[in-house]
Amino acid sequence: MDIYNAWFDLKPGVSDTEFSDRLTAYMDSLKNDGLMQGWRLTRRKLGLSAAPVGEFHLMMEFTGMAQLDQAFGRVGSRREPVESVHFGVNSLVQNVQFALYRDFPDEGRHRGEEKF
Repeated sequence: MDIYNAWFDLKPGVSDTEFSDRLTAYMDSLKNDGLMQGWRLTRRKLGLSAAPVGEFHLMMEFTGMAQLDQAFGRVGSRREPVESVHFGVNSLVQNVQFALYRDFPDEGRHRGEEKF
């Protein structure tokens, strides 16, 4: 599984529950169209996190780079119906940082012939 991560803060005055509702509509639309396996939103607790990351952490799960590329293609087209829900989420956040991680060890990892 490839996990596309986003850490961010909400813009001042944005309702956390309004954001959550909009994000759910956006993520579920991608998942229901087969462009994502799953997603999860978490929120920093007790102020504990690495210094440069935001209050919220979104994790989006993809079966691999091909599925991630399909999702990016859909969102990057800037066409309806995804454009409105994408804008409805992105317009509420700031200080966004992204990272791409994978499960480890993944199914492609072979053991026993490593040179280092």
